[in-house]
Amino acid sequence: MIEAGLFLLNALVGFLCIALLLRFYMQAFRVSFANQLGAFVVQLTNGLVKPLRKVLPGLFGLDLASLLPAWLLQVFLVFVALALRGGLEMLPTERLLGIVLWQGTLGILRLSIYLLIGALLLQAVLSWVNPYSPIGQPVAQLTRPFLAPIRRFVPPIANIDLSPLIAILLAQVVLIFL
Repeated sequence: MIEAGLFLLNALVGFLCIALLLRFYMQAFRVSFANQLGAFVVQLTNGLVKPLRKVLPGLFGLDLASLLPAWLLQVFLVFVALALRGGLEMLPTERLLGIVLWQGTLGILRLSIYLLIGALLLQAVLSWVNPYSPIGQPVAQLTRPFLAPIRRFVPPIANIDLSPLIAILLAQVVLIFL
């Protein structure tokens, strides 16, 4: 029963964290919100982001009001998982706090990598099926900063761009270390 509850909580928190991270990265990479994806992300996350913007300013053009709730949700998820599995009693408080905060940070990094992999896969599929899809441009803008350095070293072969595949492989390697 506990595992089923943790699964559902992880799914809900993960979905909201991905939406918050998507908003953060769309703003960081200057992706337009004037599309279906942008409108969905904004409407889904406004309840958390708008109140925080009043007290938490951006830093170097980064929207901390979108990033902080995602991190706090990950920290909450780690804390709840430890509490339900009985791990809170075994560790001293200061060590427990460090573990929870660090695991929350790793959770955000993992979700960011998964978001990148998903965007790369979506971009690849859209380039074959419907390159002029309304969601194609925002996804291309999200992945461009990751694909541009790879494209400098790996040109298209017979008009087939291998840079998304290489980027996915590199992201998988990063996930192994996280």
